[in-house]
Amino acid sequence: MLRLLLLSSSRAGETGYLDHAQPLIADFLNAHSTSIQSVLFIPFAGVSKTFDAYLEQVRPAFQAIDIKVLSLHETVNPMAAIREAEAVVVGGGNTFALVKRLYEFNLLWTLRDRVAEGVPYIGWSAGSNIAGPTLCTTNDMPIIEPPSFTTLGLVPFHINPHFLVGKPAGHNGESREERLAEYLSLNLRERVVALREGTALRREGDALSLIGELDGEIFDVNGQQTIVAGSRLDILLTMEEPT
Repeated sequence: MLRLLLLSSSRAGETGYLDHAQPLIADFLNAHSTSIQSVLFIPFAGVSKTFDAYLEQVRPAFQAIDIKVLSLHETVNPMAAIREAEAVVVGGGNTFALVKRLYEFNLLWTLRDRVAEGVPYIGWSAGSNIAGPTLCTTNDMPIIEPPSFTTLGLVPFHINPHFLVGKPAGHNGESREERLAEYLSLNLRERVVALREGTALRREGDALSLIGELDGEIFDVNGQQTIVAGSRLDILLTMEEPT
């Protein structure tokens, strides 16, 4: 049974790092009477900070809920570490760097298979984006070229984190809605779920929910539809492709 917690962001508003996410993570990891003692953190999206610094940024949020954090970059055998992990956490940063490194170390399919076995997966920002079929709806600049845009495919739709409505006054570039419309005009069979900061998707097998206080948005070739905060979205896991 697939178990996913896909957070739009590491922060919500003026809150501290992962503060808003801490209760969501605790509830997710403690579900089904599991006894998870540690998580394996994948810091590969980090670019502007070292992996060591990234680990130390993430660790306190998990220590506060009595969960130990191990980091993939400190392991002798990364593939074995993924295979043995009780739960996996993939942080945000640059999605292109994240995917490039997962391919470089031949870990993408190992990670996908492990999550398919039921190991809980937590991601935020880039870590949530790669839960979809490709990275194509990331907001990040392509600062490095991965071998493929193909990602984990843990959900059948694409994810756009950090979603913002409209554009600031005086900004003459495309809005997020316009960017996603461009993507869908060339990828007619795809669907995108856009997550505002502070919200998340939680998947428990065939059950999918939007959690948080803000609405989300669904985009496909036929237009845009608002998802009310707290909605069950199970149908998105089985819907036919847009026509």
